[in-house]
Amino acid sequence: MKALNYTVLFEPMTEGGYIVVIPAIPGVVTYGGSLEEARTMAEDAIRCHCEGLLKDGEPLPEDTELANEPVKETIRVRLEAA
Repeated sequence: MKALNYTVLFEPMTEGGYIVVIPAIPGVVTYGGSLEEARTMAEDAIRCHCEGLLKDGEPLPEDTELANEPVKETIRVRLEAA
């Protein structure tokens, strides 16, 4: 059995719960109604993705360490058609 470590980001949602993003595995996103559930869902999503890669003979992704804290901004976009 191999143990892997991946950085995950938990984004609180206004309606409750957390969206979970794994930077090392683009496209893998999950959700949990609580932080504990979000952690469990993240672990399950990573496990399923990595087991699928191993089954297909593909290499496992390396963790993406965040060099800095994530930046939160609001960007205003003007639409020509609106």
